[in-house]
Amino acid sequence: MAYVKERIYESMFIIAPNVPEEERENLVERVKKIIEERVKGKIEKVERMGMRKFAYEIKKFSEGDYTVIYFRCDGQNLQELENFYRVTPEIIRWQTFRRFDLEKKERKAQREKAAAEAVETGEGGSEA
Repeated sequence: MAYVKERIYESMFIIAPNVPEEERENLVERVKKIIEERVKGKIEKVERMGMRKFAYEIKKFSEGDYTVIYFRCDGQNLQELENFYRVTPEIIRWQTFRRFDLEKKERKAQREKAAAEAVETGEGGSEA
């Protein structure tokens, strides 16, 4: 099997406001478990943003509980996460996308670190 580079993804989902807080916490844990087990991703950060008002009604609700999860995976099994969102009625909206900006920032930091190490060890300098 060919090596596929891990990419950085952000998944935001909104839980219906009529779901009790404990169930909302359990739902977030289920999403994390799906990312780790089915998607085979590594979770980097989970942001529970809490209840927020919508600009317009979504499925007859005017607010919802927002959660954002940042994770790394190769992208091969992302459909598993989308399928979970689709069949879970408590999740009223979701979006998962690749964070090219974070990947680019990380690559730039790695290049700068490699350049700094090269200078320290005397490699790649100008010849006198």
